[in-house]
Amino acid sequence: MTATLEHAVRSAVDRVTDRILALSRDLHAHPEIAWEEVRSCARVAGELADAGFAVEEEFVGLPTAFLARCGTGPLHLAVCAEYDALPGMGHACGHNVISAISTGAAVALAPYVDELGITLSVFGTPAEEGGGGKIEILDRGGFVGVHAAAMVHPGPVDVARAEPYAVSHSHIQYDGKSSHAAAYPDRGVNAADAFTIAQVAIGLLRQQFPHDVRVHGVMTNGGEAPNAIPQRTEGRWYVRAGTLAELEGLEERVNRCFAAGALATGCELTITPESKPYAEFRTDEGLLAGYVRRAEELGRRFSSGSDSLMNRASTDMGNVSQRIPAIHPYIGIDSLPAVNHQLEFAAAAVSAAADKAAVDGARALALTLLDAACDGATRQRLMDGADGGVR
Repeated sequence: MTATLEHAVRSAVDRVTDRILALSRDLHAHPEIAWEEVRSCARVAGELADAGFAVEEEFVGLPTAFLARCGTGPLHLAVCAEYDALPGMGHACGHNVISAISTGAAVALAPYVDELGITLSVFGTPAEEGGGGKIEILDRGGFVGVHAAAMVHPGPVDVARAEPYAVSHSHIQYDGKSSHAAAYPDRGVNAADAFTIAQVAIGLLRQQFPHDVRVHGVMTNGGEAPNAIPQRTEGRWYVRAGTLAELEGLEERVNRCFAAGALATGCELTITPESKPYAEFRTDEGLLAGYVRRAEELGRRFSSGSDSLMNRASTDMGNVSQRIPAIHPYIGIDSLPAVNHQLEFAAAAVSAAADKAAVDGARALALTLLDAACDGATRQRLMDGADGGVR
């Protein structure tokens, strides 16, 4: 039975290739940032609805999330689709390719869910690039009953294992007092100076950071006019560490640097989390081995060199993996020297190599889930570990 089903699933991917590549290119041409992915969400959900999935829009109360489901079997497998873009950079992380891969894999498997004895879900997950859409879905009970979740992310090269940093995202705001910068500078309280002091303090603190800590950010509002003391400055800052436990203590140290800026200048400081922290990733080794085998059968080759560091990028899929068996491999789009979060990578995300990655990724992901459903030991292991997504 497995060989027959495998052939059928491979053929099904071939049949939907044109549709998933059209989806990828359409999303790429109409990028939408976190929580604003109205068109993108509808486009991906519509593709699944056309394939016979029952689609629930505004899933768990999130306007740009959806759940598409087919089958009623006891083993519940899920794939995640991301479709948010980066501000000012479009799909420079290739989330258009992610949606094509997840949609292609799901549509290829859908005709066989009853024969496989599975429930198959596609989660449309907004705001991965800051905002934590999957965390919101997770905390609102959206993943309850799912036995395993998977997705494939584009990068410069293929990398099997996700090893992302845990990360916190914060909005930083200093409020001072404006005044004429030449005539009455003594009557102002300079919010730009507060940011300068904080950044210097963070720069000095880096000497005491563990080697795998990253702290970085941007100022989004630095004042209004050069002849006015800046009354308000704002920025967005990330703190990354190996685990959530390590992150907690490090974030407190970074926040003291921001407090130093306020203390030195007399400004008021407001730190607002932009989302709940993203967790480190817990890989399901059995599912990952299955994906690697299927990808290598397609001629994919996995890298472990300096070009493979995209696997360290933070993702809210890490939070899902803490509660549900999950995998998050990376598939190469042959973009080097361009890497994720560069405009050149955005251009590469609709190249011939990206199209091949979308089709290969859909096929490898579909066959990985097929293997999980057909292998008795894997199937039982996943079902025995069911805990309603609250591990």
